[in-house]
Amino acid sequence: MSSFTLQTLVSDIVTAVPQTADVFRSLRIDFCCGGQVPLEEAAKQRQLDPAAVLKQVQSLENKFADYLESRPSSLKEAELIEYIQEKHHAFLREELPALTPYVTKLARVHGDRRPELLEVQKLFSGLKQELLDHTQDEDDQVFPLILKFVTDPNPQTAEQLKPHVSELEQEHAQAGQILQELRDVTTDYELPADACGTYRLVYQRLAMLEKDTFEHIHLENNVLFERIRAAV
Repeated sequence: MSSFTLQTLVSDIVTAVPQTADVFRSLRIDFCCGGQVPLEEAAKQRQLDPAAVLKQVQSLENKFADYLESRPSSLKEAELIEYIQEKHHAFLREELPALTPYVTKLARVHGDRRPELLEVQKLFSGLKQELLDHTQDEDDQVFPLILKFVTDPNPQTAEQLKPHVSELEQEHAQAGQILQELRDVTTDYELPADACGTYRLVYQRLAMLEKDTFEHIHLENNVLFERIRAAV
């Protein structure tokens, strides 16, 4: 028997069954920054049949029932932070610089015929800077403060944390907006018929970057930060 209904929040669904993120991503339903809405409302916003979306989600819930025992959201705060750093932060620090020359080459070679690629280069550059600065701030400032609070939850540390968490969530929203703009300008990463290898590589890796970043933001906004808010 499924635990999800049309009134279950999108963010809660992804927290319970992370694989549902793939369904929401394919349907362009925001599950990280805009995930605090019921499934029915989120589906209607995208002009989708809520019952059909619920059926997909329930199918995944049943299929991945065993996965629930090891989902990241079940980790304690210190373990969750380590998971975010080792999986998501490490990925961004490696992938963003590695992808840059391909994005640059694609814009240089094909930008005259396909001006949207110049916009892709501009958006990617902004996203790269945003995410690298963001993850560095988390590692250097915010995560140590969270660990300090978890070890010794006192009002002083709680007050220190509040503006940091708020700022991080704003930065998450900005990153989410850039990813949405990349989706829009590439028409959901639709490749032209004559796409070369670099074209295919860039679009594939941008889609992968989006997937990882949305999962990353979800774990912070809807799991880690929610716990901190509940504690303060």
